[in-house]
Amino acid sequence: MLFSSLSFLTIFLPITIILYFVLGKRHTRNVVLLVSSLLFYAWGEPSLILLMVVLVGFDYMMVIWIDYLKHQDKFNTSRFLFAVTIISNISVLAFFKYANFIIQNVNMLGFSIPSSDIRLPIGISFYTFQIMSYVIDAYFDRVKVQRKFYLLLTYTSLFPQLIAGPIVRYETIEHELENRNETFIDFNLGIRRFIIGLGKKVIIANNVALLATHVFNEIVPMDLTFTFAWLGVVAYTLQIYFDFSAYSDMAIGLGQIFGFHFLENFNYPYIAHSITDFWRRWHISLSTWFRDYVYIPLGGNRVNQFRLIINIFIVWFLTGLWHGASWNFVVWGLYFGILLIIEKLFLEKIITNLPIIRNIYVIFVVMIGWVIFNTNNLDHFYFFVRSLFNYKQGFEFAKILYFKYLYIWPYLVLACIGSTPIVKNIGTWLKKYWFGELLIEALMFIIVFFTITFLVNDSYNPFIYFRF
Repeated sequence: MLFSSLSFLTIFLPITIILYFVLGKRHTRNVVLLVSSLLFYAWGEPSLILLMVVLVGFDYMMVIWIDYLKHQDKFNTSRFLFAVTIISNISVLAFFKYANFIIQNVNMLGFSIPSSDIRLPIGISFYTFQIMSYVIDAYFDRVKVQRKFYLLLTYTSLFPQLIAGPIVRYETIEHELENRNETFIDFNLGIRRFIIGLGKKVIIANNVALLATHVFNEIVPMDLTFTFAWLGVVAYTLQIYFDFSAYSDMAIGLGQIFGFHFLENFNYPYIAHSITDFWRRWHISLSTWFRDYVYIPLGGNRVNQFRLIINIFIVWFLTGLWHGASWNFVVWGLYFGILLIIEKLFLEKIITNLPIIRNIYVIFVVMIGWVIFNTNNLDHFYFFVRSLFNYKQGFEFAKILYFKYLYIWPYLVLACIGSTPIVKNIGTWLKKYWFGELLIEALMFIIVFFTITFLVNDSYNPFIYFRF
């Protein structure tokens, strides 16, 4: 079930909110969240909901056992069980996400292993990383061991962030699981944040996606022209940002409605001044997860230059692989790993003093990265990049102003403006005046009106990160 679906907006969410606030006790409200979250997941994956429950149950028991052994000063045994727990979690993720990929690649070497029909559970990359953050932090005494199974399952399955993140660490909501305080202010701000995310998704992302899908999937790669190659990559660059950041906005807003305060997941990444800065702003929860649980344990940047390069390669190989079982994702991850290495070793001091050029550099290399991300094979990537640099073809003004594409231009312009802090700054300025709140409320109503209109008309409604 998508947040941007009518079934979610008109049935699931209203019923959940009403039941949650009518049943006033904390324990009961948590049960409402747990049951609604499991129903939400079962809507899309009824046959695989047990997998998530069993995985959480396994981690729950192992962490309690490990904690008991630590208090008995049996550190070697506890360390061994900790390793078993982490390996088990990774193995479950690897089996469901990469088994088919491994079989396909092994068969390419001349073997004949029968292909399997292993289906990727929705959101497994997100909830596996979440429960692993609890296991790791509990082992290192950064959080208390959760001895109530239903609360740990509630944390893992919490529907606002279950299928598409952000990756909410246990330490972020550890206290709020049993001690949060729902307020009218939080409820109102949560509704607003959800509406903003809904508008970004349905009004902007879905419409620019029409152009991106046409260029990447419908035009024969060899027939792609200079003009449409650039239009396609710009459209996809805006689509993926508004698609994913919109879901993060909706998740944060939903969490706030129920008294949870999730951390921000995007911070205007397209205004970044370096690739390092870009990854501090894009999918922050994933970047910090790999930083804290992989990069720093490997030694981070407190090692010699050779080890630093190896550490960055490992992190970005895993980051690419996390996004999907396909070589283009691995290449995409290593592409950014190489850029970060070059930046840290050579470019960092140079680009610091080039304010406009550094922003152009970031946007350019990020867009090339999205071409890698969104092309399924080397031939497609080659023809696409060739078209991007085949400027001799000239710019086809007549074609881009053709009525078939003309209506998308306002959404592209709106997306370009919305990917900067301009709108946020205008909102902050408006709040200084008595009429500011009225204008913002009117804007929320307008967003809801147009969103419902698009959804009722059964508009194109894909979601890129739903497959991860």
